[in-house]
Amino acid sequence: QVQLVESGGGLVQPGGSLRLSCTSSRTTLSFDVLAWYRQAPGKQRELVASLTSAGKIAYADSVKDRFTNSEDTERQTLILQMRNLNPQDTAVYYCHANAKELGQRYDYWGQGTQVTVSS
Repeated sequence: QVQLVESGGGLVQPGGSLRLSCTSSRTTLSFDVLAWYRQAPGKQRELVASLTSAGKIAYADSVKDRFTNSEDTERQTLILQMRNLNPQDTAVYYCHANAKELGQRYDYWGQGTQVTVSS
């Protein structure tokens, strides 16, 4: 059973920065896709950033040029560096991993970490 553990959330003022980490119980190289999602109160969960095993990185339009998604394979950690945060970024952020194992696709989720942007 794969475990994903997020950390780094908290309260930050508008314009501030936060760094989220997602540590996996197994090597991140074993996943086909690593991603961050977020869910604000009353809204659907949305994709924020993704990273494929081929090295392709994608971002939601709302976070482009402000968020950076990267992988530290040595530490088995996915990192989301968030800059110039605004109140619309307030949400619970979830780490997600997808892998194909023995012919089947599996999705793994972390427990989520709260990010609140407020003055």
